[in-house]
Amino acid sequence: MAETQIEWTDATWNPVAGCSIQSAGCTNCYAMQMAKRLEAMGTPKYVGLTRKSGKRTIWNGVVREDRNALQIPLKWRKPRKIFVNSMSDLFHPEVSDEFILEVWEVMRQTPHHHYQILTKRPDRMAQIIGKHFPKPLPNVWLGTSVENSEVTHRIDELRDIPAAIRFISFEPLIGAVGDVDLSGIHWAIVGGESGHAARPIKEEWIDEIHNQCLDFNTAFFFKQWGTWGKDNKRRSKKANGRSYKGRVWDEMPSVAM
Repeated sequence: MAETQIEWTDATWNPVAGCSIQSAGCTNCYAMQMAKRLEAMGTPKYVGLTRKSGKRTIWNGVVREDRNALQIPLKWRKPRKIFVNSMSDLFHPEVSDEFILEVWEVMRQTPHHHYQILTKRPDRMAQIIGKHFPKPLPNVWLGTSVENSEVTHRIDELRDIPAAIRFISFEPLIGAVGDVDLSGIHWAIVGGESGHAARPIKEEWIDEIHNQCLDFNTAFFFKQWGTWGKDNKRRSKKANGRSYKGRVWDEMPSVAM
């Protein structure tokens, strides 16, 4: 587990390493480059997880379960919001059902933490949750990523999953999502893409999501503009900042911490 600069969480916990590209939102995934860097630093967990594709570093599909990492949250006494698998996807098909059950057991044993699990594979999440966890743990938030209108079906899949909190990460937002049903969705995170190959974000795409959050009483969190500002000019992520409609939006779902 590590402290993090991700604005909507307190720490990250990575019992799984490695992934594979699932949809357009994965194209410039920061975790691919980070895995390469960690391998170069001699971190065994991340050795052999990526390959070169032209000038890009991409996942090679190798996924590694790290049982040594399972005990880490048990050592943290201070309550935290914990992003589970910032470097992977807990519901990747190469992660075994048995390992997911072990992760769930750790979360059950640490009710003082709130765990945020984000997947691009809510269909498998629904299968596992429906089979093993029909009664949700109150400290586990379940979310899915939606980068454009081509994957909005993930919202419908998430809505049917039993969860204390359901959330959508509209990041990187690389296209309009259109009219979506946010009923049963407690929280929406919106953000642009960062990095040298970042794709632009448009303010009207954010407006569309924000207005629907108001309609459905969904908490709205604007994470960043990323590399492209609202004036459609490239700058550093820091220079573009996090202000939308003249303010910072850090709304969170209503939970007891």
